[in-house]
Amino acid sequence: MKKIVIIGAGAMGSAFSVPCADNSHEVFLVGSFLEDDLINEINKLDNFHPVLKCQLPKEVKVIKFSEFEKEINKKIDLLVVGVSSKGIDWIGDEISKFYNKNTNILLLTKGLTIIENRFETLAEKLKKILINKGINNSKISAVGGPCLANGLANRINSSVVLANEDINTVSEIGRIISTNYYSTEYSDDLIGVEVCAATKNIYSMLIGASEGLSSKSQSNEIKNKYYLNTAASLAYKAVSEMKNLTKKLSGKPETAYGLAGLGDLYVSSAGGRNSKMGYYLGQGHLFKDAKEKFMKDVTVEGADLAFAIGAKILKEFKKEEFPLLLSVVNCICSNKKLEINW
Repeated sequence: MKKIVIIGAGAMGSAFSVPCADNSHEVFLVGSFLEDDLINEINKLDNFHPVLKCQLPKEVKVIKFSEFEKEINKKIDLLVVGVSSKGIDWIGDEISKFYNKNTNILLLTKGLTIIENRFETLAEKLKKILINKGINNSKISAVGGPCLANGLANRINSSVVLANEDINTVSEIGRIISTNYYSTEYSDDLIGVEVCAATKNIYSMLIGASEGLSSKSQSNEIKNKYYLNTAASLAYKAVSEMKNLTKKLSGKPETAYGLAGLGDLYVSSAGGRNSKMGYYLGQGHLFKDAKEKFMKDVTVEGADLAFAIGAKILKEFKKEEFPLLLSVVNCICSNKKLEINW
């Protein structure tokens, strides 16, 4: 039995507790400092998660971050980070207070950031935060792949890729978390997996917009029936751009064709918050209006990523190399209508 602590009680962090508990580990699901009300509700409902709308295993101990004290944060075998990308600074500071060199860290959080005018993965950002706190030997891995939280929470067959420069590290994690419905592959391309896992959120918005983008002259009825031609074309172009972007940011381009790239793009485009926002953008709504009117309290990871790295992309990237990426980033950051030059 291993001791697994998951920080972040949102959809994916909570869903991740299911395979961990099914493997008979000691599992703590710890809410962030913003999730006290959610933790109260989960406990009140005997581990029923109101967002996932399903029952978490009774063995999972659900606690507030204020309850995450010395006896719990000692001798952790696997520390899983499931906070939003905006919470990386906070969680890095908190981890530094108790981190043990033998503890593996697994990032569920996906994103890119700018550090000293360079694109960096969230794994690299977390590593630098810990170094600044005097921790130079952290073991940080990332997970990517086509795994929606609701499916995982309901034990639907799913596959992910775990990434670390040291394959032995992710193999060790895989042995802890893999089940007959949650299978793991391994990659030493941590950069590539993180780049794809993050940017697929932007590209899935674009594919979500495909119905609206499918024609300027046809009726809504015709577009609703036949937009899949457009969706397929955008999916192909999106994977091509992800491959080129991964290479540009020093990852392995072939990673874009794997679980973290093509696989994750497919499932995110078929259903998810980014695709939903993309639908509204495709219908001609401006991002700010769509966010306020339709998704006010919903985190749209692709939009958060666009705001985080958009200015550098718009300044430095060539439109002929990344036309789709620049179109979506410009739409969100400049609050303009989404347009694609076919």
